Amino acid sequence: MKSDSDKLIAKHEQLIHSEGLTVYSHTQRDDGEWIQHSLMIDGYNVPFKFKRKARYRTLTGTKVNMTYYVDSMIVAGLEFEIMKVVRIKRC
Repeated sequence: MKSDSDKLIAKHEQLIHSEGLTVYSHTQRDDGEWIQHSLMIDGYNVPFKFKRKARYRTLTGTKVNMTYYVDSMIVAGLEFEIMKVVRIKRC
């Protein structure tokens, strides 16, 4: 039986799935009706971002499984690479 992440990856080839990633920083900010979450992962130099309707308990120091894709955002005229998280789950 296929897992949820396997089904997503089969449907969307640009998705990347990683398991056992260690979160060393997790911030949450209000963004209108949504809460913007930013994660920094051990061994990566780019932020992983996702939005939720509610706050999430802190993920700092935990291991997570994530499905994400590469994206970019422009801040003050400069383009920055980010990872957009589609699915996140604690290990």
